[in-house]
Formats: sequence, structure tokens, C-alpha cells
Amino acid sequence: MIVQEKYPLTNGLTIPKVGFGTWMIDDEAVVQAVRDALEIGYRHIDTAQAYGNENGVGEAIRTSGVDRSDIFLTSKVAAEYKTYETAAKSIDESLEKLGLETIYLMLIHAPQPWAEFREANYDQGNIEVWHALEDAVKQGKIRTIGLSNFNQRDVENILKHATIKPVINQILAHISNTPFGLLNFCKENDILVEAYSPVGHGELMKNEEVTEMSKKYRVSVPQLAIGYCLELGLVPLPKSANKQHIKSNSELDFHLSKEDMEQLMNIKAIDNYGDSSNFPVYNKK
Repeated sequence: MIVQEKYPLTNGLTIPKVGFGTWMIDDEAVVQAVRDALEIGYRHIDTAQAYGNENGVGEAIRTSGVDRSDIFLTSKVAAEYKTYETAAKSIDESLEKLGLETIYLMLIHAPQPWAEFREANYDQGNIEVWHALEDAVKQGKIRTIGLSNFNQRDVENILKHATIKPVINQILAHISNTPFGLLNFCKENDILVEAYSPVGHGELMKNEEVTEMSKKYRVSVPQLAIGYCLELGLVPLPKSANKQHIKSNSELDFHLSKEDMEQLMNIKAIDNYGDSSNFPVYNKK
């Protein structure tokens, strides 16, 4: 089952190739969604302080009947925390909300607070947060650490000051919006890339070219989009609160041809993400 296959990380750990995303699933609904995902076979769950659902994610993990050591859990330090003290405190608060002793992977959610995304310099703040993450690893609170929404310059800033290198950069990446330059840079630096919104926050469902190719492979558009990320060696993070969709998103027993990948890699970029365009990551900042 591909959702349980794993990539090796540079620090000796492994990470499941497909994760289950929980953004915009509230604290109550996320309990059942995560339980369903774990029952179906997912072993990689992604949450964040900013999602407001760490309580529910933790409850689902603790009561799932799946051995805790088999579940790779990710959370993220909120983008607004840019000091050592606020980051360190937030890590302890995440552990308390989750009701767990260890978080497998903790990321810095963004290089700038969302209100200033891509518009301000928080290099020093990010270094402080990184040092708080490194200390949390040394204290056994976190197994490994990484980044989210960091562009090349932001990653370079961390690499210059890190005693523990980031193993992950989680970014927006999908058919019609694949930042190949950043992917190559991360690969050169042994940083595995996770792809959130692999279905383009639903916008790919409207793309006729993508729809036609999904019919060729007899898969759904979401399956095709998740498979595209896997062909690129990324960790896709599909999200749904619908059990049928959660299951379908895990059924990925197909491979895309080189020619079809080439076509998908050159699909026209999405002009806008509809109602979601107000989110910084979707408004092309």
C-alpha cells in the first residue's frame, strides 16, 4: 500500500510517501477524519498550531488502536512566532494539546507572519525559531525538524546557521503550479519536499486537460494529481473529511508515462484559486 511506503530522511528516519492533511478540518470533525485515514492505512498525519485542531488530531491518534510508533505526526510552529521563547513555548503547548510525548516532525509554518508573507525580512527571527526546534530535538520532544513555505533564500538562511539541517520543506506544489527551481535546490541540499494542496485546492477538478488524462488512466482527477506528485518524488498531502474520498486518495497503484508527465509539467498555470485567493499562498506572493 503506497501510503505506507516510505522515503528515507537524511537523519536516518523514514517518512511515509503520502500524508493525510487536516487543514480547514475543525477540531471536532478532525477526530473522525483522522481515525478514518488511519483505518484505511495512512500512517502520516499533518497538522499545525494554526489549524486549531491539534486536540482532535491527538485524540484520534491516541484512540485509533494503531501503535503510536507507527504514526508519523507532523505539526508546525505558527508563522507569527519569531522568537526563541515564543517558539519553545508553542512546542510545549502543541505536545499538551496533542496529548503526546513526541512529535515526529515540527516545521516552521512560514518564513514571515501571514500578514507580511513575502513582504518582510524575518531572517533573524527564523534563526531563533530554528534554534528552539533544534533544542526541542535534543530534549526528545521532537524527532526531526523542517520548514514550510520557505523559498530558496529563506532556506539558505537556515542552512547557514543550522546545527541540525532541515529534512523537509513543505510547499504548495501541484499540476500547473510546480516550482521546479525550488524543488531542484531542495534536492541538491538533501531536503525532501512535501506538496500540500496536491489537487490545487480543488481547482484542478475544473481543468479539461487534466480531466481527460485522468480518464486515460481510469483514475479520478485527485488520484492523478497525487500520482503526479509521487512521480516527482514529493510527499503529497491530500486532505478530505469524506471517508470515501480519503480512501480513493490512497488508491494510487498506477504510474504515469514519461510523455504524460511532460504534458502535466507544462499545464497552464492556474490564474486564480477562486474564494481561496485571499490566502497568501494562493495569491502568487
